[in-house]
Amino acid sequence: MNGVSEEALPSQPSVLPAKRARATTSTFSRVTRYTAVRLVTLFVTVVIGVYLTILIANMGGYVDQIRRGEIRESVGMLVMTDPTFKTMPTEMRQQRIEELVRLQEKRLGLDRPFLVRSFNYLSNALSLNLGRAQNMTSDSGSKQVRLILLERLPPTLVLFATSNLILFFVEIFMALYLSRRYGSFLDKIIVALAPTSSAPAWFYGIFLILIFAALLKILPFGGMVDAPPPTEPLAYALSLLKHLILPVLALAISTIFLSVYTWRTFFLIYSSEDYVEMAKAKGLTSREIERRYVLRPTLPTIITTFALNLITLWTGAPILETVFNWPGLGRTLFRAVGLYETSVIVGSTVIFAYLLAITVFLLDFIYALVDPRVKIGESGRP
Repeated sequence: MNGVSEEALPSQPSVLPAKRARATTSTFSRVTRYTAVRLVTLFVTVVIGVYLTILIANMGGYVDQIRRGEIRESVGMLVMTDPTFKTMPTEMRQQRIEELVRLQEKRLGLDRPFLVRSFNYLSNALSLNLGRAQNMTSDSGSKQVRLILLERLPPTLVLFATSNLILFFVEIFMALYLSRRYGSFLDKIIVALAPTSSAPAWFYGIFLILIFAALLKILPFGGMVDAPPPTEPLAYALSLLKHLILPVLALAISTIFLSVYTWRTFFLIYSSEDYVEMAKAKGLTSREIERRYVLRPTLPTIITTFALNLITLWTGAPILETVFNWPGLGRTLFRAVGLYETSVIVGSTVIFAYLLAITVFLLDFIYALVDPRVKIGESGRP
């Protein structure tokens, strides 16, 4: 018919598998290309962030001068206390001092320019060779940065995992409850108390210590457990819970009202969409509407906040842990800054940078799983 044989016409069943194969190949190629570009971009970001941390922690090389001064001071104290130096002639004693100073500077690598050493620091940091600390030790006496950080990780996880994660879910459910009762008395109270979150947790911690520890004397001033620590597991757990009350309460006061207000406003925006009104007209229950049309569209935001809450556990809260004398990562980092312990500062930053980069990378794929509108690798999308 029309000069075209039937053999020349493509059969429909053979065309569809070919189209599906081309579509699958195109999708795989797009995702692979996106993954490679994303990994390279995140790695370059981590490298730049870590190198800037090295420069800042070393004050652009000024810490070298501080360490040289400390070396001369320690050698000078040795000369004053060692009787063998007192019997030496002045010129020989001065030569001996200079020799000891040079040996100490060489041991610390101060005989090389800081710019050269900064790239060595960067290479070691990126390979997780965190090195040894100069002025800090772990409780076991080790100077390895890895052990110093890992030793302080459990107290930070105990405090912030129990507070931030519990508060996160409490805030979500409270916000959902208030979104159903917009304008109620409780809603107005939350809105009125939201500005209290402008003050940090350690600010409220100081007042809580003054009230419950100094005046009422019903809770401890700080620390993780009583001194000496109880030997029985149950007594140890009760002591830990008692010491957790004030820091957790300080964290709750500083975050819960503003977070509930933010999430409640977020849920209200989605509750006012046209498709929600259509669902109500169809007769769906309020629980089904919340689950399908309010919570599901907000899943990417909820997952992002939850994941970032988990990652920030690594940094702890330096001032809060210092106020409550909590032996966590935050307090360790605070001490490291005061002691110019650049290896601990850089080591903590490197681990946080890697955790953050991995989280950001995985979130892109999680978005595509929970939200069908997200297409990985397409223009204008993750």
